[in-house]
Amino acid sequence: MTSEAWEPDAFKARVDETLRRFVAEEADQFVAIDPLLGPVAGQLEAAVADGKRLRAAFCYWGWRAVGQPDNDALVRAAASMELVHAAAVVHDDLIDDSPLRHGRPTAHRALRGAVRRRPRADAAARSLAMLVGDLLMALAGHLFTTSGLPAAYLARARPVWSVMARELIAGECLEILRTGSGPDITASLKVIRYKTAKYTVEQPLLIGGALAGAGPRLREGYEAYGLPLGEAFQLRDDLLGLFGNPDLTGKANADDVRGHRPTALLAETWRVAGDDERERLRALLGKRDLGAEGLQEVRQVMDSLGAPARIEAMINTRVEEALDALHALDVPTHATTALTVLARSAALRLS
Repeated sequence: MTSEAWEPDAFKARVDETLRRFVAEEADQFVAIDPLLGPVAGQLEAAVADGKRLRAAFCYWGWRAVGQPDNDALVRAAASMELVHAAAVVHDDLIDDSPLRHGRPTAHRALRGAVRRRPRADAAARSLAMLVGDLLMALAGHLFTTSGLPAAYLARARPVWSVMARELIAGECLEILRTGSGPDITASLKVIRYKTAKYTVEQPLLIGGALAGAGPRLREGYEAYGLPLGEAFQLRDDLLGLFGNPDLTGKANADDVRGHRPTALLAETWRVAGDDERERLRALLGKRDLGAEGLQEVRQVMDSLGAPARIEAMINTRVEEALDALHALDVPTHATTALTVLARSAALRLS
């Protein structure tokens, strides 16, 4: 990757290699405590094996847009954003009892094999997965602080990191507290904002900017670009979660319906539904043994009410809002170009 050009594949390869080496070393040290820990260490490595590396990319360009050059220490710091994401994913899959992620068993499902002969094996596997997520979050902080960037730079970003952790956990808690309750679009958008949107785009940008010494005006611009784009990212995820191709998403289509999760897609459907449609939805939402026919019925109700199209419009509105904010920023042209490409990649995708 040259100093000016944005080469997404080359950047992703750098982040992948950084994560692979770092987590492999940590997994080896973990297993050195006792070989019995091997399956847990394996889930640490599995957690970072895949990913678009969008969060690392937003952190990187939060730095570059200030005028700072590319360097390997910054890439290590940016890669720590992916460990935050990996931790969040392991915990989220555990909370939702999701069976698949990237087409493979989720951590709490995969770890059943390690405890299958023990009492309460499922509970034990879930406990191990919870600890995998906890360790991944700890490793994120370790990679960030040992990235090689000057201590003064890291100190500037530490407050943003603390806010990111607080708001991510708040969003997850809000989703749990609102699951199964009456659908409400305002409440759903708040869950989206805190559970996913902020730590996906806005906060990585702000962390990269803080590392680089971004001023108040640029930080405000990052927020104006990052928040609507992060919301668009999760709204797309909601659509893909129910209407996407599982071969591409790597996740089960029925998760949100079986879990009766407070998605914006469901809230928008409910808002315009009549009594008959609501009655049909009540019979299907939260049904743990929901089959293919039930899932298709939910899709049909949503389609007939035009809910997916309205979510699509919400995505497009937010992407345009983000791009308007980006183009108002006084940043290098190559940064504007890269952040425009990233906006499209985040919101207009099939997986």
